[in-house]
Amino acid sequence: MKDLELRYLERLSDLYPTIAAASTEIINLQSILNLPKGTENFLTDIHGEHEAFSHVLKNGSGSVRRKIDDVFGNTLTKKDKQSLATLIYYPKEKMKQVKKTESNLEDWYKINLFRLIEVSKRAASKYTRSKVRKALPKDFAYVIEELITEKAEINDKESYYNAIISTIINIGRAEEFIAAISELIQRLVVDHLHIVGDIYDRGPGPHIIMEKLMTYHSVDIQWGNHDVLWMGAAAGQRACIANVIRICARYGNLAILEDGYGINLLPLATFALRRYKGDPCACFALKGHEETTAGEQDMNQKMHKAISVIQFKIEGQVIARNPSYKLENRNLLDKMDLEKGIIRLDGKEYQLLDKNFPTLDPDHPYELSEEEEDIMERLEQAFLSCESLQKHMRFLLTKGGLYKVYNNNLLYHGCVPLNDDGSFKVAEIYGRKYKGKALYEALDSYVRKGFFEIDPVEKERGKDMMWYIWLNPNSPLFGKDKMATFERYFITEPETHVEKKNPYYFLIENETVMDSILVEFGLNVEGAHIVNGHVPVKQKNGESPVKCNGKVLVIDGGFSKAYQKQTGIAGYTLIYNSYGLLLVAHEPFESTEAAIEKESDIHSESRLVQRAMVRRLVGDTDAGKELREQIADLEKLLEAYRSGQIVEKL
Repeated sequence: MKDLELRYLERLSDLYPTIAAASTEIINLQSILNLPKGTENFLTDIHGEHEAFSHVLKNGSGSVRRKIDDVFGNTLTKKDKQSLATLIYYPKEKMKQVKKTESNLEDWYKINLFRLIEVSKRAASKYTRSKVRKALPKDFAYVIEELITEKAEINDKESYYNAIISTIINIGRAEEFIAAISELIQRLVVDHLHIVGDIYDRGPGPHIIMEKLMTYHSVDIQWGNHDVLWMGAAAGQRACIANVIRICARYGNLAILEDGYGINLLPLATFALRRYKGDPCACFALKGHEETTAGEQDMNQKMHKAISVIQFKIEGQVIARNPSYKLENRNLLDKMDLEKGIIRLDGKEYQLLDKNFPTLDPDHPYELSEEEEDIMERLEQAFLSCESLQKHMRFLLTKGGLYKVYNNNLLYHGCVPLNDDGSFKVAEIYGRKYKGKALYEALDSYVRKGFFEIDPVEKERGKDMMWYIWLNPNSPLFGKDKMATFERYFITEPETHVEKKNPYYFLIENETVMDSILVEFGLNVEGAHIVNGHVPVKQKNGESPVKCNGKVLVIDGGFSKAYQKQTGIAGYTLIYNSYGLLLVAHEPFESTEAAIEKESDIHSESRLVQRAMVRRLVGDTDAGKELREQIADLEKLLEAYRSGQIVEKL
């Protein structure tokens, strides 16, 4: 036996010091392999819509309701099932409402406790007792375990359970117990959560979403372009900071920065009011915020314009110091002739919608004014020193990456950059060429360098690379030939607004090309899927999220309210349980208050994408592979014990 292997087995013997201990663990792991696989829930493009996200998290993309249907079938009315589901989603709020109208609370407690216990039994049935025990709420762990565990030795089970429930009610703990067991059900119906990018921007609560994710029991995150933009801002990359503030201003969500993260925008506001006094800033109207006052809109639009001009200047600086990015064609400030009110693009002249640029020096258009430089210095320090923002970004770094291979599914946010013929597009990054999987890994590495690298040159490259990922045509998280932000603000002609998509989006139905992507990332093509976000699926136009004969699933259906007029729905989620893949299309979420008072769940339409011929077990998953490896190691440890190479520690 090799010395290294023997040393490893000696370390393993510290955990399993006897033949009996090692044997027991082998039996335990072998039994887990034969349990049904846990349910995976896939969400993407949440874009700050924290209320809708929270509700989908609570209902497990319809998993709670399906579990209620499994348990009660036709023995409960549709209304009773919906009331029970609402109680599971919002136990404290629902009980507060019930107490105002219910005349016999004791009966209500008893009926619903029995129902919750039955649902929790079904939800716990696919897990080991050990795993369920770890999920139990601390205050009621023993009692819940007694109630959801079958007692074969007890003859009168009904009397036994009645006694426990009556005691819970009599001692005044029914409400706390109902809340605890409801949260347990939420915890058990979904074993693992995948977030396939874009937590940030557009909606009002990305920071709230991040806090929820940080307490979730099992989650991974594939970064979206908006997430990486915020990561760049948190690392102090100025172009990313300017973009983050501009987008918050555009969607009327500056409160995310000021209230959510405590970033002081007063210097920017003061500057904007002074420098753009009398300027209506008409090109910088808010999107989707009709309820704001005229004064608020005026302030917001001035700040929006001020940070946009700063952004275009800073981006010009980033492009100048990174010629390998090949983005010189995106430097547009020097193409303007403000005296004539025109801009020259691709040999044509276009009228500018806005000619007031008081901080622009025509001879040095990409230099910040003294005031602008002061503002950016303050903002850079504010982003770098914001503890909650840094905490959230570290969580993204720990739990996230640019792609994920999980249970023979490939998860990524945008696209794999391709050429017209379906071959992988080559991107040059700081003198080296990458394509396919290698491109993802190089970009992922540079993101981490932007936070952790000691070498100052490499660290700055990492920070700039986050801006590159945001808008470069070679970025897998962008996937277009340009980001036409400037043109959309200042030029009327639609031809200048066109952002040509990467060939990936036109080859997405080509099975040969999609198979080549799966192979590139090391997946077995048979039964594999690509789960993709980023580009909203316009269901109202008849577009399907199921592409390439079910091999590719594009699950961005408009979680963000800003997209719902285009898509006709409020997002897709994907469920992968032991029976197969289920695509869920959601209707718009009204509000948390409506969900409680009206018992209005998000109406969801489910579509079976793939049904397993045989129910999938833990042994069929990546976790199963790891368990088999552990079993093989333990079997070697047993051999070492029995051969005398390692002595038991009795």
